[in-house]
Amino acid sequence: QVQLVESGGGLVQAGGSLRLSCAASGRSYSRYRMGWFRQSPGKEREFVAAISWSGGSTDYSDSVKGRFTISRDSAKNTAYLQMNRLKPDDTAVYYCAAALVDYSSDYVTNMDTDFDSWGRGTQVTVSS
Repeated sequence: QVQLVESGGGLVQAGGSLRLSCAASGRSYSRYRMGWFRQSPGKEREFVAAISWSGGSTDYSDSVKGRFTISRDSAKNTAYLQMNRLKPDDTAVYYCAAALVDYSSDYVTNMDTDFDSWGRGTQVTVSS
């Protein structure tokens, strides 16, 4: 497993932007599929975005598609989630997740059960 630490959360007005970062440490980073999930009070954890280990494939939930962008910098062992045009419904704790994969598994998944390392989360609050 890899250790993950999220940062970049905070309070922002509707329509604003935030950039979340996920720093990975502990093992080689480059063969990790990365993902972002979020959870609001009283709701189940939901998929937000994912990126393949090479960065060549990405996937987004319908609720964030066109507003959020996931990316990675393997040299810095860091994944990012750029969030634009934020809405109050985006308010949640955002979690970074990682899954060690084979070189041949260069695809994305939106299932939280396909990730085996998780960060502690960072709070994002969007005011109306």
